[in-house]
Amino acid sequence: MGRFLKSSDNSNTDKGTTDSLRDNISPILILTSIFFINFTSRISPAPLAPRIEADLNLSHADAGALFFFISLGYFITLIGSGFISARINHMRTIAVSNTTLGFALIGTAFFDGPGAMRLGLFMVGMAAGLYLPSAIATLTALIPSHHWGKAIAIHELAPNLSFIAAPLICEAVLVWFSWRVVFLLMGILSLIMSPIFVRYSRGGDFRGEAPGLGSIGQLVGNLSFWVMVLLFSLGVISTLGIYTMLPLYLVSEHGIDRNLANTLIALSRIPSVIMAFVGGWATDRIGPQRTLKIVFIIAGLMTCLLGIAPSWAIPYLVFLQPLIAVCFFPAGFAAMSLIVSPKLRNVAVSLIVPLAFVAGGGLAPVFIGFIGDERSFALGIMICGGLIAIGSFFTGLLKFHEQS
Repeated sequence: MGRFLKSSDNSNTDKGTTDSLRDNISPILILTSIFFINFTSRISPAPLAPRIEADLNLSHADAGALFFFISLGYFITLIGSGFISARINHMRTIAVSNTTLGFALIGTAFFDGPGAMRLGLFMVGMAAGLYLPSAIATLTALIPSHHWGKAIAIHELAPNLSFIAAPLICEAVLVWFSWRVVFLLMGILSLIMSPIFVRYSRGGDFRGEAPGLGSIGQLVGNLSFWVMVLLFSLGVISTLGIYTMLPLYLVSEHGIDRNLANTLIALSRIPSVIMAFVGGWATDRIGPQRTLKIVFIIAGLMTCLLGIAPSWAIPYLVFLQPLIAVCFFPAGFAAMSLIVSPKLRNVAVSLIVPLAFVAGGGLAPVFIGFIGDERSFALGIMICGGLIAIGSFFTGLLKFHEQS
């Protein structure tokens, strides 16, 4: 125990579904709570990175690679999640994901050494990866399409609150304990949520579509599918990719104390919670395509400025950059649901999201860390900002499936 001391149309609908968003708020909030634990577990290594880097004697690139292993595990199970939900339905898939995540986190807390840590985080990513396709399929089955923007915005409270809570939780734990205790606590919370979900949740009592050759062929032959892969990759870079390396950037290149850096990052994400609803409102008001174009232009510019600004301006940009970036996801998931038929939605999510998270949440941190070792973190962040801005030109290529 010493290691823990400090050093639209919907063919798959559930029975009882109503046209009111308010009538379905309870199952949405339960899903949001599970997503909060799921997401917080995967981003906690970011505020812990300076301590993990020192304890395990890692380079900046090695620290960034920890997120690659999370993303790699996430990729594998996201790809295969359709096979699971096709056999045991979406509700049971969510329960299995949450339970195995709890055990994976607890196991990771006891692992020693860089190799064991990579293995543990890989397992965390695999357990977490089953959740999202079934959650989106459940959500869009419960909620009529004209409320999708708002419903997804509520669900997206989870990652936005995670961006706030993760640094604060980590700093609170580090006052008395090792960084390993963070994984232990998140694992226990995950195990507690599983019986609550099974007992009180509603929705998801239908099977998904396994990604067979026919369904995969329909997606691979759809240009909009590949455009969404690119857009989601850039959206993940603008949020998770930048976030994961931001503590190291602030500590290493701007000389900010770790505690202050994590507190600043946590506070900067508070306005983003409101902006997620703005993104949902804009999606319902002007459509996902126009919303995405605006988000990529402004988020790309803010990310570039985060890399080139002098130290006195960095705190302001830490607040400004995520304000627009978080608006991507309500519009992104709505657009993803519209480029395919309802039957293929969970398959589309299970293919698009893992590819995007490997690129944006795995390879991007490794790239930023590598540039940080060779040149500077700032250059890596600037390059990412330029790529995000370029994404606005690809939104016009999206073609939505005809809705009845």
